Amino acid sequence: MKKQNFIKGSVILMISAAVAKVLGAVFKIPLTNLLGGVGMSYFSAAYSIFMPVYAFSVTGLSTAVAVMTAKSRAFGMYGNIRRIRRTALLMFSVVGVAGSLLILLLARPFSVLSSGDNEAALAVAMIAPSVLFGCITAVERGYYEGMSNMYPTAFSQAAEGIVRVVTGLWLCGYVNSHGTEIMKYFPEMTDVRALAAAAGIAGVTLSSLGAMLFFAVVNIFAKKPKDKGESHLAERREIASELIKTALPIGISSVVTNLTAIIDMGTIIGCITYFGYKGDIPVGVAAEDIPRFVYGSFSGIALTVFNLIPSVTNMLGKGILPCIASAWSAGNKEVLRRNTVQALLTAAVIAVPSAVGIGVLSPQILHILYAGQSDEADLCISSLRWLMPGMVCLCVSFPVFAMLQGIGKPSSPLKIMLLGTAVKTVGNILFIPFMGADGAAVSTTICYGVILAVSLYTYLKAADIAISLAPFAAVVYAGVLCGAAAYLVADICGRNNTGDITAAIAAVIAGGFVYLLSLYLLSVKVKRTKTTACV
Repeated sequence: MKKQNFIKGSVILMISAAVAKVLGAVFKIPLTNLLGGVGMSYFSAAYSIFMPVYAFSVTGLSTAVAVMTAKSRAFGMYGNIRRIRRTALLMFSVVGVAGSLLILLLARPFSVLSSGDNEAALAVAMIAPSVLFGCITAVERGYYEGMSNMYPTAFSQAAEGIVRVVTGLWLCGYVNSHGTEIMKYFPEMTDVRALAAAAGIAGVTLSSLGAMLFFAVVNIFAKKPKDKGESHLAERREIASELIKTALPIGISSVVTNLTAIIDMGTIIGCITYFGYKGDIPVGVAAEDIPRFVYGSFSGIALTVFNLIPSVTNMLGKGILPCIASAWSAGNKEVLRRNTVQALLTAAVIAVPSAVGIGVLSPQILHILYAGQSDEADLCISSLRWLMPGMVCLCVSFPVFAMLQGIGKPSSPLKIMLLGTAVKTVGNILFIPFMGADGAAVSTTICYGVILAVSLYTYLKAADIAISLAPFAAVVYAGVLCGAAAYLVADICGRNNTGDITAAIAAVIAGGFVYLLSLYLLSVKVKRTKTTACV
């Protein structure tokens, strides 16, 4: 089993996250083109009930197993590692079964509550087994991460994404083309789009099964660490207690994070149903389907693009946590400050140009990706632009949350996310009646802006360190120049009737060149200039 150092492990995880997100987009974008706005509302309804249960059961589990494994490995206690792994597998297999049963039991009532009928119930039921498969996979990922081997996690994510793309799109396409025949076997359902959404969800469940089976194969060929015959092994009760103690706060925080999806579903559908829709109704969409059409378009298109970059910067949190924890334990404020700036600046350098580019090129990007659903894409152009400042805030928040955990503040992210969720709920209720899906986008940006401000203030105050604002100002300024260059090139291409793909490529190249050049020149100036600091 090959050991990787911190830098190599972080790079492996970031690359795997990027690959997984690309595969997710390859799945979600054609799926949206197959299902349309209304069909995606059924798909998103299943995900909105699945994600909180899945997050509570799985998120934090791999971290807990990794931490305990790493501690035992440091002392060569391989017998203890095996006991940790077996205890975690047994305990969280039970948790996974309970989570899957909970989703099955909630499938019908949740469908009625969310959309007023049973059309989404089959999609919700189809995704239920993923909780069990996810729990087992999380234990295995945590074990290998704790052994400083990130390859199994990376390859399992790739395998999961590939299976999702192949099976999910094939099943959804098959149901779409054979809808009349298949509907005979589901007499309670009246909308073939709901059945096609359930088929797409089945691909998600099969992908989680594929990831679990991947580890079954890996375990057959993996070299087993030799037992050194240690005399003391931790009690299973102690192991279970520490697993719960470590995983529970992270799981609860993830539940709160995923509640925003349920908030969007309830408030977008509810507000548009009650107050009506202010925009133009697309041709071919029935008036009663408008609330689902808007919600499905927003969740399936705008939020899909929105989540592309944060999933990559999320890996920065995993990478920086041990460095922050080590510096904090040693009381080395200078190393703590340098690591903090490095993590925040890395997230900002990635997030700012991505957000600016997506915002400027929203029409081209959405028309390229969702060529088969032009009405849905048009509806999401302004929403996607409103979401971009929030995306930057979310990207930078991930490493801040990890650093809070590293300095012994594991409950702070939960409290901050609860505050953000409250802001999101109030914002949706206030803005959606007047702005439609754009209102949900505005409230999302405000939500993540509040989360970043509060979490950063809490961390800097608790860590008692100061950071310079100048490097971050340089990144923002370079991002503005990047956006200006991209906009000018896209505008020139548009005036010359250049296609969307050519215009987007030319604008990205121009914007990227200006951004990198500006960042280099500004960074040189920052190094030579004494700046003020903030706490």
